[in-house]
Amino acid sequence: MSFFRKLKESIAGKTESVTKQFREGLEKTRKGFVEKVSDLIIRRKKIDEEFYEELEEILIGADVGVNTVMTLVEDLRAEVKKQRIEDAAELQPILSRKLMELLRGDDNNALKENPDGITVILFVGVNGVGKTTTIGKLAHRYKSEGKKVLLAAGDTFRAGAIEQLEVWGQRAGVDVIKQSAGSDPAAVMFDAVQAAKQRNVDVLICDTAGRLQNKSNLMEELNKIFRVIQREIPGAPHEVLMVLDATTGQNALAQAKLFGEKSGVTGLVLTKLDGTAKGGIVVAIRQELNIPVKLVGLGEKMEDLQPFDSEQFVHALFAGLVIEDNEGKDNHEEV
Repeated sequence: MSFFRKLKESIAGKTESVTKQFREGLEKTRKGFVEKVSDLIIRRKKIDEEFYEELEEILIGADVGVNTVMTLVEDLRAEVKKQRIEDAAELQPILSRKLMELLRGDDNNALKENPDGITVILFVGVNGVGKTTTIGKLAHRYKSEGKKVLLAAGDTFRAGAIEQLEVWGQRAGVDVIKQSAGSDPAAVMFDAVQAAKQRNVDVLICDTAGRLQNKSNLMEELNKIFRVIQREIPGAPHEVLMVLDATTGQNALAQAKLFGEKSGVTGLVLTKLDGTAKGGIVVAIRQELNIPVKLVGLGEKMEDLQPFDSEQFVHALFAGLVIEDNEGKDNHEEV
């Protein structure tokens, strides 16, 4: 069975609405990347040095990352040699499979939950990446699963951050624990944990500062928050999620490298994937950081925050493309 048919069958068992969200959310990347690859395959037909060079340019242009592109193209060269492939069209399913392998990694993408009480999820990330929006959408997701959710407004330094979180709390039907602007974020977290215990909450989602306006170090501030939470709920926080804006491409990768290594990040959230043609950044991040991508933002609606799924991602990228079936048949198959 060909790779695309297997992928199609695997996707068939998944929720149709989620498949649709991935397809719609990755439309710009599909046009900016996969259609260029298809065009290259139709134009060149023959696999030669110029073909590989042009393929490298397309992959780098989609923000897959130079190191990852070099590895990927070397793998393709080896496959071409091994299978004695001459027709460029035969490379499309191989490229798709390799991308899925790069995205999959060894990690479990599921968000960790506390089996014995309150699950605490801490959000970090610079201002403007969609952190508050993501918190609101995740709160909505948990609430729709029947869980009792509480939000903590720990970004006390950014103007309007508390109010913004309150708006999202109202939309999701979830309470927000807050203090006045400029308060000590660790004190807010203490209040939030106490409230979560009193109200028998299932999930406490905490916002934190993206940067501080005063002289104190952001990492020190985060460590203080960690200590307060851990003292009250041993083993917490269960996830530290860093939010990155996919439209910033390589800048998002640089941010994750700089911040992620120091702040105990356990997972990444990539927002605004629907707004960029450079969704290949997911591949670069997955390869260059030992941190799993756990959630992706595929649009503006509440339901558009989805757990990351490598099969859905690759299927969405190659969706609608007519691929030559490589099982000796003469027909075409659509993904």
